[in-house]
Amino acid sequence: MSAVSTEPTVETGGKRRISRLERRAIAAQGKISSPWASFAAIVIAVLWTIPTFGLLITSFRPEADIVGSGWWTWFADPNVTLDNYDTVLNGSSTAFSTYFINSIVITLPAVVIPISIALLAAYAFAWIPFRGRGLLFIAVFTLQIVPIQVTLIPLLRTYVSLGIDGTFWTVWLSHSIFALPLAIFLLHNFMKDIPASLVEAARVDGAGHVRIFFSVMFPLLVPAIASFGIFQFLWVWNDLLVGLTFGNSQNVAPLTVRVAELAGTRGTEWHLLSSGAFIALVVPLVVFLALQRYFVRGLLAGSVKG
Repeated sequence: MSAVSTEPTVETGGKRRISRLERRAIAAQGKISSPWASFAAIVIAVLWTIPTFGLLITSFRPEADIVGSGWWTWFADPNVTLDNYDTVLNGSSTAFSTYFINSIVITLPAVVIPISIALLAAYAFAWIPFRGRGLLFIAVFTLQIVPIQVTLIPLLRTYVSLGIDGTFWTVWLSHSIFALPLAIFLLHNFMKDIPASLVEAARVDGAGHVRIFFSVMFPLLVPAIASFGIFQFLWVWNDLLVGLTFGNSQNVAPLTVRVAELAGTRGTEWHLLSSGAFIALVVPLVVFLALQRYFVRGLLAGSVKG
C-alpha cells in the first residue's frame, strides 16, 4: 500500500519543501539501495542457499562417500552417481514416482477449486448487496483463526459417513475448505479497491453480474489470483498433515508422506533420503522462480489501484 503523507508540502521561493514523511521515505530508500544493504542481502542469500546446495551434492554422491565424509569434501574428491535417484524413483521398495504423480494430482485441483469458489464469493461480498452481508463476511473472516488440527477428526468422520474416505476427494475438499477463508478475504479486498465507476459504466451499458465479473473484474484480478495461486500451490505441495490424515495410502498419499517415511524408517540411508527430499523440493522451487514476477505484481497490485 502506498504511503500517503498527511503533512502539507510547502512551496517557498519556487522550491518545493518536502514533508517529514517524504524525507523518511527518501532516507529509507537510500538505506535499502546502499552497497552495504546489497552486500548483506547477498550474504543472507548465500547462507540461505548453502543447505540446499549441500542437499543437492549429497543426493548425487555414492552411499559409501556419504557415510564416510561430509558433502563439502566432494570438491576434493568429486564422485557422482545417479543410482540414488534411480533407486528412489524406480526402486521396488520406495516407488517415489507413484507419490510424485499423487502430489501433482492432489495439488492442481486443490489450487483451482478454492480459487474458483473464492472468486464468486468475493464478488458477491464486494458488489452484490444483500441482507446480512457484513456479518456473513465477518464470519468467513473469523474462520481463519480456527486451528486445522481441531477439524481433522470431524472431517474424517464426515468423509467416512459419506463413503469417500481414502480417495482424492477427501484431500481436495480438505485443502479447499482450509484455503477458502483466506482466499475470499484477499480477493474481496482486491475487488473492493477496484473503482466503482468501472462497474457503474458496465451497468449503464447493460452488463449483468456475469458479464461484469468476466469482462471487468477478472482481467484486473489476474495478479491477485496468481499470487494466491502460488501461495496455495506451495502450501499444498509441502503439506504433510492433511496428506497424512486423509491420504494415508499408497494410491492417494502425496510425496511428503513418503519423505517422512524415509526419514522415520530409513534415517541412516542418507543417499535415498537426500534424493527424495530434493525431488520434493525441485517442483515448488521451479514454480516459484517461474512465477515470481506475477507474485510480486499481485503483492503490489493493491498499492496502485484506484
